[in-house]
Amino acid sequence: MASVVSDYVVLNNGQGMKLQSGPGRDLIFKVTGEDTNGAFDYFIVQVAPKGGPPLHVHHLQEETIHVLKGRYKIRIGESIFYLDEGGFAYLPSKVPHAFLNLTDETGEVIVVYTPGGGHKFYEELGPISRSGTATKQELAAVFERHNMSVLGPPLSPD
Repeated sequence: MASVVSDYVVLNNGQGMKLQSGPGRDLIFKVTGEDTNGAFDYFIVQVAPKGGPPLHVHHLQEETIHVLKGRYKIRIGESIFYLDEGGFAYLPSKVPHAFLNLTDETGEVIVVYTPGGGHKFYEELGPISRSGTATKQELAAVFERHNMSVLGPPLSPD
């Protein structure tokens, strides 16, 4: 059985595939599953002040978050944690999770998904979430098409 070898990727600061998520959440994918033969995605997320995703679950992908800028409240399952710059969290697949930037400044986190391919979710989610006209059902349907489910609203600061 022949193995496929990925091409190497070398990028400078700010380089990569730029995508958008919800309002105030810009993404720079350094590598996607297409670059890594499906192994993983590695991307930087700019998180809006007091912003973060809704409570959701990945049915297939494992996720990590490494905080570069900001202070975050993170829910993993039923537990709540707080992470400052340099903090790290592993979010297993099939475990509900969400995070919230607690600061008044744009935050930044490194996210890794394995297996890769998460950029396809953001390519679809970004345009409709930023349109301002998408319903909760339309947004939830995007999650479902990418093996995720929205379970609740974003976290509150308290």
